[in-house]
Amino acid sequence: MLEPIRVNEPYPTTDGLTPDAYSLRIISPAYASSVSELNAILQYVYHSFFFNKNCYVDLAKLLKGIAVTEMHHLDLLGETVLALGAAPIYSQYPSCAFNFYSTKYVAYSGSLQNMLEDDILGERRAIAAYRKMLGCLKNEQVKNIISRILADEVLHLEKLESALAEFNR
Repeated sequence: MLEPIRVNEPYPTTDGLTPDAYSLRIISPAYASSVSELNAILQYVYHSFFFNKNCYVDLAKLLKGIAVTEMHHLDLLGETVLALGAAPIYSQYPSCAFNFYSTKYVAYSGSLQNMLEDDILGERRAIAAYRKMLGCLKNEQVKNIISRILADEVLHLEKLESALAEFNR
């Protein structure tokens, strides 16, 4: 069983959340877009295949462990989208049902180093996006959910930067 790569803090619940179009619009891109949890999951799993094939089993395990955590984020965001008033379809804006997610957003890098660099870039973008969301959100419960996800993303970035440094030795 893969161990998730996450901070040791509980995740907030969506209990009590009510429809909130403003919060929904702010957090929706984190669910299913080019810079979303869905994209991160697919990219990490894809990259892990190549690390495993090239006998970097520990790096493959790291990427899959991050993917497991991103799956939990996707689940939590999906529940949040639903509670905020939209069906959690795989779209950047679920409330409008357009701009559907596409796997063209996955970084199909050609080398292992580029894969790690793409994963690091993805985490940096996610961190920046979550911080921007926190600056815009007014709903404290949604802010708590985003803050908790952000804590994991910061850990992922640290782990990936360390893995890249080790890979380049």
